[in-house]
Amino acid sequence: MAAARKAKGSAGRKVKDKWKAKEWYNVHAPKMFNEVVIGETPAADPGLLVGRTAEVTVQDITGDLSKMHIKLKFKITGADGHEAKTVFIGHDLTSDYVRRLTRRKKTKTDHVVDVITFDHFLLRIKTMSIAERRIQSSQEEGMRQIIGVTLVQMAEKMTLSDIVKAVISGDLSKDLAKACRVVIPIKRLEIRRTEVLKVGDGEPESIIEEKPAPEPAAAEEPEQEEAPEEEPAEEEVPEEPAEEAAAEEPETSDDAPEQE
Repeated sequence: MAAARKAKGSAGRKVKDKWKAKEWYNVHAPKMFNEVVIGETPAADPGLLVGRTAEVTVQDITGDLSKMHIKLKFKITGADGHEAKTVFIGHDLTSDYVRRLTRRKKTKTDHVVDVITFDHFLLRIKTMSIAERRIQSSQEEGMRQIIGVTLVQMAEKMTLSDIVKAVISGDLSKDLAKACRVVIPIKRLEIRRTEVLKVGDGEPESIIEEKPAPEPAAAEEPEQEEAPEEEPAEEEVPEEPAEEAAAEEPETSDDAPEQE
């Protein structure tokens, strides 16, 4: 009897819908990327958002199709109302892009370097170089030494914003490839991944230039219809006075009176 009552009570109990208790929060990129909205996430409490990660491509933020293979990673640090704030924690390349770079009969060399930026961020940089042909292990080791020394020296003079901007634009990869030419020509060198291991001083500055708003078009004044030009009045030529009728000569009679 008791078991029947228990079953009846559990059957009549309403199940609470957890989704109805959750609210949606807009996830914003950090100041480095102009705090644009990069997505939404649900949570029953704002405190549960802290620690969640969001991943978007550079194309999603800038609209540049040539950067769709670069994924940016952010971590939520808190919420202000329904707006969640994040910090940059690193980047990665898509797996299909990395596979396209790797070909047979070529040597792929990976390297990991930890650097300290000018604003005291501890950043781990993982590079990937593709040689035109198979190379010796001694050449690979020489490349790793040059890449490590070059990255450490460059990072000492650059902020985190400068490094991230150089990674996205490809300038950092080009500089490292030039430095490696003393050992062997490199066909392709990519910054495969970055990770922020320790936060430095302050918040990194923005690296995306905001497009200027278009200036409002000036209101055009209505064109005034030009009055038709009056044709100059033709000068009236005074009519010449009609010639006076020639005076009629008195008719002479043939029958002149005879003089006595």
